[in-house]
Amino acid sequence: MPSPTCPRPVAYAAAGVALTLLLTACGTGAQSDGRPSGEARSVSEAPEPSRTTPERPRQIPALGAKTRARIPPSTTQALVVTGEAPDANRATAVLYTRKSPSGAAGWRPASDPWPAHNGLRGWSSRHVQGDRKSPVGVYGLTDAGGLLPDPGTRFPYDQGPAFTARGTGFKGEPLTGSFDYVIAINYNREPGRTPLDWTRPLGARRGGGIWLHVDHGGPTQGCVSLPKARMKELLRTLDPARKPVVVMGDAGALGA
Repeated sequence: MPSPTCPRPVAYAAAGVALTLLLTACGTGAQSDGRPSGEARSVSEAPEPSRTTPERPRQIPALGAKTRARIPPSTTQALVVTGEAPDANRATAVLYTRKSPSGAAGWRPASDPWPAHNGLRGWSSRHVQGDRKSPVGVYGLTDAGGLLPDPGTRFPYDQGPAFTARGTGFKGEPLTGSFDYVIAINYNREPGRTPLDWTRPLGARRGGGIWLHVDHGGPTQGCVSLPKARMKELLRTLDPARKPVVVMGDAGALGA
């Protein structure tokens, strides 16, 4: 979205183990159950083999059934951004991974919790241009860029001066460096293009230009911001082959 934090666009270029039960008797006399040692135990009296209930795959904590269902089956990397409240602009981000879509172990945290900011007025299930809220949902991550050179990401990376951030934020903090590293959130945009691309499939009224970018110490117009070191780490970790997504919203919305 056109804002102090979102610039105008430019064009884009168990393993099975065998268990053997060995019954022995010392000399003659009675067995432990009181029968003579030569008397056989009936089949019905034989101990049943142990049965282990398969462990359910681990789910991402605090995500409700509806939210979990929106994560594509092919996704094995998910950045979960949980807002403090529907009208709050502070959040916590954790990266979760799973070995495979059908992996028995399920999801596991791959990072410590990271502090984050979101839109000034919190979250919206129907984001519109200028509402200063971040859109709730599950969105793909496919394209990156920034003012600084590519730090080693597998994403297509658009680097250049168009990512220069100017002005001040809502708390009077300088925005310089906010777009040193960005990852486009696929809300109302065409995947496979620079984050600066202005195409809006849902129409201009529904906003756009929603990014993950470097935190400037205050709330955003609608983006999600993370500490610079965490953005750099995220760019190096996310892999397009693993179909990464961001799951974002306030705790109540994500729990649905």
